[in-house]
Amino acid sequence: MSQHSSATLAKGTPVPAAPGAGLAWGLVGVVAFSFTVPFTRVAVGGLSPLFIGSARAVAAAVLAGAALALTRQALPRPRQWVRLAVVGAGVVVGFPLLTSYALSGAPASHGAVVIALLPAATAAMAVLRGNERPPPRFWTAAGAGALAATGFASAQWGGFGHLRLADLLLFGAVLAAAVGYAEGGLLARELGAWQTVSWALVLCSPVMVVLAATSVARHTPTASPTQWAAFAYLAVVSMFLGFFAWYRGLAIGPMARVSQVQLVQPVLSIAWAALLLGESLTPVTVLGGLVVVLCAAGAVRARPGARVPQPAPGPTA
Repeated sequence: MSQHSSATLAKGTPVPAAPGAGLAWGLVGVVAFSFTVPFTRVAVGGLSPLFIGSARAVAAAVLAGAALALTRQALPRPRQWVRLAVVGAGVVVGFPLLTSYALSGAPASHGAVVIALLPAATAAMAVLRGNERPPPRFWTAAGAGALAATGFASAQWGGFGHLRLADLLLFGAVLAAAVGYAEGGLLARELGAWQTVSWALVLCSPVMVVLAATSVARHTPTASPTQWAAFAYLAVVSMFLGFFAWYRGLAIGPMARVSQVQLVQPVLSIAWAALLLGESLTPVTVLGGLVVVLCAAGAVRARPGARVPQPAPGPTA
């Protein structure tokens, strides 16, 4: 794509496309991201969380930089750099590092249920970012989802109030991603779908290079072929290519409708954890995931109709 590509749009202008194209692109992104949690769990079996969280961003930044250079993309404006820093802090730095550390001590299915809160959290951030006045049922559904996720996490460790560090890290990851996705939903219609995540990766690359170098200096990375393959997926797909499809879907829109596709992501992640990792699906896991997803769906659907421009929830990176 050139800098004059149709993906580079005026603020709030939808991308021209065939009917249903937004949903199709959004679903592709959701399926790609649904492997993030189980593959992170695989990778932490041999690689340090710091290396996984930082080196995957470095690898993705190399791809992003090459794509931006080859297509001769125009530099973002000064104000857009600030907003890109918000996106990068959430989806390039915060979410990958926090989930990597969390999943070194928690099962993938457990992480998927807690992260299922992300659609509601991102919708809440979008409401605050857009100065919307949602009906009370929006906050009721969002609050119920937070309580359900907290209750599930506590039940896994022995009762309400028995949260572990892994759960706090997962909730932190949800908050980081919610902020980053809400801002990314706005920028995708200004800079373009893949350009948004590419510039965020490039912007954050100096910090991630330092973190990756620190990790390598402490412990030379050694892992099995399977663990390296999982890391490669996280770097190339979860951190880069998946955003091509997801932000493309959001840019085409309608955002409110496309964002709801994300609600199937935790279901897929839990299924992959069972099929690929052999994790048992306990009644608590199934019930917890169902309740959190239903609450998130209630929050997303109770949000007022989108007023251009509106950010929209994004899937787990």
